[in-house]
Amino acid sequence: MTTSVQSSTSSTVAAATAAASSQLAATQDRFLTLLVTQLQNQDPLNPMDNSQVTSQMAQLSTVSGINQLNATVQALSASMTSAQSLQATSMIGHAVLVPGNQIAMAKGSSNAAVELSQPADKLTVTISDAKGNVVRTLQLGSQKAGIVDFQWDGKDDSGTTLADGTYNYAASAVLGSSTSTPTALTYGLVNSVSLTSGVAQLNVGNMGDIALDAVRRIL
Repeated sequence: MTTSVQSSTSSTVAAATAAASSQLAATQDRFLTLLVTQLQNQDPLNPMDNSQVTSQMAQLSTVSGINQLNATVQALSASMTSAQSLQATSMIGHAVLVPGNQIAMAKGSSNAAVELSQPADKLTVTISDAKGNVVRTLQLGSQKAGIVDFQWDGKDDSGTTLADGTYNYAASAVLGSSTSTPTALTYGLVNSVSLTSGVAQLNVGNMGDIALDAVRRIL
């Protein structure tokens, strides 16, 4: 797959470069035709200064070079986007960890995570049911910055096992005297890959489309 992607990218860039070169040649031909006409019809008493001709040639070279570079960069960007989408298809069927506040309970077991931008002296996770009622509070203690995984056994604060299903959760972190809200992360299964506005999107179950760069972990 990598060889195919590289070959496709090289072909696209080569085509763009050839097109830009052709456009550059046509532009130069038009410029030279106008320049020759201008020299033939100049005022003998006030001929063009050599520095003016040199300046015009330099401006043509600069503009043409920029146009050719832009065409090549645009083609390369389009190829890279297509290659990224093609490579992303290998994630279909895999579980990914992405931003989200849902936690799925199945057979008394569930996993999720939070992302801390800084260390925490105390990390608390509060799990709620579909009606917003708090069913369980998990105290995760002190944690380092980064992704912190946690498990829930499916029981409420009184020890009663709850029904399987999807629950919501929120997290809060305390460091010294300040409180912050960590980023909630949830696991989901990649069902498909799409290209939206030039960006590869992963369709992750009930969470809908998720940008590829939002994925924190792939299982």
